[in-house]
Amino acid sequence: MKLSVVEIMKLVTFETNGGIAAGYVDGSEVVVCAEGQDAGNAVRTLVETGGSAADWKTRGGRRLPLSDVRLTAPIPAPLRDIFCVGKNYYEHAREFHSSGFDSTGKEAAPSHPIIFTKATTSIVGPGDAVKASLDPTHTVDYEGELGVVINRRAFNVSKADAYDCVFGYVVINDVTSRELQRRHNQWVIGKGIDTFCPMGPWLVTADEVSDVDALELVTRVNGEVRQQAKVADLIFDIPTLIETLTATMTLLPGDIIATGTPAGVGIGFDPPKYLVKGDTVSVSITGLGDLENPID
Repeated sequence: MKLSVVEIMKLVTFETNGGIAAGYVDGSEVVVCAEGQDAGNAVRTLVETGGSAADWKTRGGRRLPLSDVRLTAPIPAPLRDIFCVGKNYYEHAREFHSSGFDSTGKEAAPSHPIIFTKATTSIVGPGDAVKASLDPTHTVDYEGELGVVINRRAFNVSKADAYDCVFGYVVINDVTSRELQRRHNQWVIGKGIDTFCPMGPWLVTADEVSDVDALELVTRVNGEVRQQAKVADLIFDIPTLIETLTATMTLLPGDIIATGTPAGVGIGFDPPKYLVKGDTVSVSITGLGDLENPID
């Protein structure tokens, strides 16, 4: 019931000397495995082609201090929209329902997974500013989540086989305009604003995670803990989500599933605690790193 802490494979995409590169983190250094024109897609290509992340260790190049590079989202441009799950923790479902912003039905906890998408153009990396100024309603909220990266073309996958489709895991902040979410019902506009999907700092391969249910998520705003829960608390677990999605559609390698957020979001407070310029939000998940972003 623990995350492997030996030789964890942390895949990264980053900027260095004005260019883009990709590789993996080794202690306080990053090992360069891809540079040049296609480096920005190197991690995604590794996923799409069914490659082994361990192979990168055999062809790793020069080493750079991790502190000298600027990390971007590990997969800056996924193939499609990010598949997201709404109200997937019981306490969050209750707080969201009680807030009066819930337009999905009368029951707090859903009977089936609520699936929506988030535009890939909303993706930014660790340290990048979330542009709250793009929300004219000034109701910007945070949602720390575990992201699941799909490793192969997947259709009609059973729960028993679901983890065979997982390449790895990444931290996501599903930033949301609550008022736009309420107005438009389908959530995409309130969720898909540019910069409203911080992701990173790295992608950890699935083989390094011995028990995904034991992972703990913590979200802090200006250092204050707002969210804290384990993946085991999901209403619909990862196998159920993969089975549900692939029952009617084909998932592609590099697709990402954001599994849902626990209680403690800003809309759950009375009055709501929305994000404002100058705030800092950090989302951490056991062994997957700390994703921190300023609000602008």
